[in-house]
Amino acid sequence: MSELPVAFTEKMKRILEDEYGAFMESYQEPRNFGLRVNTDKISPEEFQRIAPFHLKAIPWVKNGFTYEAGDLPSRHPFYYGGLYYLQEPSAMTPASRLPVTPGDRVLDLCAAPGGKATELGARLQGEGLLVANDISASRARALLKNVEVFGIPNSFVTNEVPSRLAERFPEYFDKVLVDAPCSGEGMFRKDPEAARVWSPEKSAACAKQQREIISQAARMLRPGGLLLYSTCTFSPEENEQIIAGLLRERQDMRLMDLEGYEGFGAGRPDLADGNPDLVKCVRIWPHRMAGEGHFLALLQKEGEAGRQKERPASERPGLSKGERKSLEEFFSEVSGFAIDRMEVRKGRVYYRSGITEEQKGLTFLRNGLYLGELKKDRFEPGQAFAMALKKDSYGSVLDFGREDERVVRYLKGETVTVDDLPVGRRKGWQLVCVEGYPLGWGKLVNGTLKNKYASGWRMKE
Repeated sequence: MSELPVAFTEKMKRILEDEYGAFMESYQEPRNFGLRVNTDKISPEEFQRIAPFHLKAIPWVKNGFTYEAGDLPSRHPFYYGGLYYLQEPSAMTPASRLPVTPGDRVLDLCAAPGGKATELGARLQGEGLLVANDISASRARALLKNVEVFGIPNSFVTNEVPSRLAERFPEYFDKVLVDAPCSGEGMFRKDPEAARVWSPEKSAACAKQQREIISQAARMLRPGGLLLYSTCTFSPEENEQIIAGLLRERQDMRLMDLEGYEGFGAGRPDLADGNPDLVKCVRIWPHRMAGEGHFLALLQKEGEAGRQKERPASERPGLSKGERKSLEEFFSEVSGFAIDRMEVRKGRVYYRSGITEEQKGLTFLRNGLYLGELKKDRFEPGQAFAMALKKDSYGSVLDFGREDERVVRYLKGETVTVDDLPVGRRKGWQLVCVEGYPLGWGKLVNGTLKNKYASGWRMKE
């Protein structure tokens, strides 16, 4: 890689002392390529069995694997089926250390492009709520696509500043993840451009923003709830000092021990205000582990751990007689979706997330799951809906083998002949799968599959 900034290397020499030489040698090592399995669709064991990649388990992340650069997992149909997310191994750690369980209300406050949000959403298994937010509109759109590819039905994807969310969601969430925007020092090996644009002043600017973000995050955490703060930088100003500041500001927050791993480094009280509890933070160093630099801290808000009561739903216009008839006709062949949770907005049909009054006045991209459109009293299913289904959830499935050249043609948007494949019925809508994992929709006419794969999702040449 290109030469590191002198001010950065001098700072690291002061922080690491005897370990500085080993740290610098790590920059000569090749980066590690990782993928994280979507456990809501497939188990890590089954994925290892069917995936044609050179996989090696990441020892500190139960559903994480490294692969070889030549494997090209982003070109495989399983990627389009949402079976995994491409993510650097250390970056998998924060979401793996926030103990999300089905039914939780979860907030990923700085969520784009979605690496951590998709893991949190997968662990909810369709129960509870995932609010995934990003302040950037363009990044929030990328976040939404990744949430949809993973098939997460119970999401509310927002594009807001943290203070606006805190006004709507006071002490609302069981679990909050803040992967804060940072100076990116831990990514210099992976991304040399991050080193080129780095400056000593950047950490101070990031720290100011991080203090505001974590303060608002703490406001949204319910008593007894857990907050995971992380960065991909080595800077104490953005790490231990942020946590120390929050602990001084809020007497109701305390640091918790994180699930350990032999390569984890302890937090450094000496780099902040000396609070001995800061050793409970975790530092990930590239010379100690097969990953890039990261920092994590898990905090709990004191108080009773019981969940809030549900807020009353606002009155929503019900489905018209024609809308209900069209939806009942299609969903008679679909399991797991209740008509009474559906709503129609300008002909587009959504499966509500559970968010009601809180959304008023907020900028959001999606509330719940987009199911499809009503056109002249007939329902046409959408791409995101397909990704939230299982093979046995729909009455007629067209299942390609992973080596079938037609699956790639389908992903490129082509029409294909499929009269040799078994289906539930010989005409009409088909849930198109690869090895039993949904990819999208097609319409079968005389043995030919008319392609309904979303144009914006298609595989490029």
